[in-house]
Amino acid sequence: MASAWAALGVSAFSFDDLRRWPDFEAPELRAWDAADTLILNEAGALLPGAEVTVIGDDYGALTLGALDRGAVSVRVHQDRLSAERALAANGDGDFRSLPLEAALLDGATLVLLRLPRSLDALDEIAALIAAHASPGVVVIAGGRIKHMTVTMNEVLGRHFGRVDITHARQKSRCLVARQPLAGSFVEPRRKFHADLGLWVVATGGVFAGTSVDIGTRALLGVLDRVGSFQSAVDLGCGTGLLAASLARQAAAGGTEARVLATDESAAAVASTTLTMQANDLDVMVTRDDAGSRVADRSVDLVLLNPPFHTGAAVHSGVSTKLFEAASRMLRPGGELWTVFNSHLDYRPTLERIVGPTSQVERTPKFTVTLSRRR
Repeated sequence: MASAWAALGVSAFSFDDLRRWPDFEAPELRAWDAADTLILNEAGALLPGAEVTVIGDDYGALTLGALDRGAVSVRVHQDRLSAERALAANGDGDFRSLPLEAALLDGATLVLLRLPRSLDALDEIAALIAAHASPGVVVIAGGRIKHMTVTMNEVLGRHFGRVDITHARQKSRCLVARQPLAGSFVEPRRKFHADLGLWVVATGGVFAGTSVDIGTRALLGVLDRVGSFQSAVDLGCGTGLLAASLARQAAAGGTEARVLATDESAAAVASTTLTMQANDLDVMVTRDDAGSRVADRSVDLVLLNPPFHTGAAVHSGVSTKLFEAASRMLRPGGELWTVFNSHLDYRPTLERIVGPTSQVERTPKFTVTLSRRR
């Protein structure tokens, strides 16, 4: 239920009490920003007594803030599993975590949205809201101005009859959408890559969409040097291209290797599942935070193209977390193949966390390394 303190006109909720766990903590990183406060302030009088849908809440600021300001209940979707865990750790109340599906928005009259940086993700979300929310829904979509573009207005305009722009405050701004348009629907995108012989299927929120990002392409270029294996993990699988290539390579070699594709992103898991179906490949796909459900010392091979940011924060902590996960799941002598931006120079970190590390390939932008678990 909504905060009892809110009923007395007293707020027991403080943004400064929010923590980033299980994401890495750092003094310069907060679990909320001015866009969160602006979204809640713009919602204002609409919150008391409302059943709210929240999309894109990083650590719980919008969900817990809405409940504190009088919302009766909140349905919430967070793409990252670690964000769901952070929300649960940061507070309690009447909120339910749901997939990005119709049930999240069925009959919703107020939607609070942190604007995704991907226009494809915004298109997918806006279409879902327009198709399933109440005809009287109000969507308050906010973000940091440096991450917003005029094209976002146009994307919302495809699915809503009216889009208003708020005044900027503390380098943040909101777009307010009303009057959902009938017939809104966005299908996952599909593309066949002839050079790889693979279909890629992508939902709106997955990194790189149906393209092959250059880091993944660098790692794909050396997969023929990977030796035989019985078990492998694509850690942070995205659209599943690495796992698909590895599974097909193993099948061509006549081995019955087990390949697992795992990611904490719901969009990535959905995309990888569709990619495997499109290519008729038998790969297990799971949503997991840094492969936490993979048993210790149980894997022969890990492939990793780590992100160097979480949300808008650029920090080495996100890669370090994945290096530690790979080290934990690899058997002694198992191999971690990693690709990263060359200027990041992760090799000493890989040496420390995993084991002896050598350079396999280097392009003008990316380095591929092989680490053997000590």
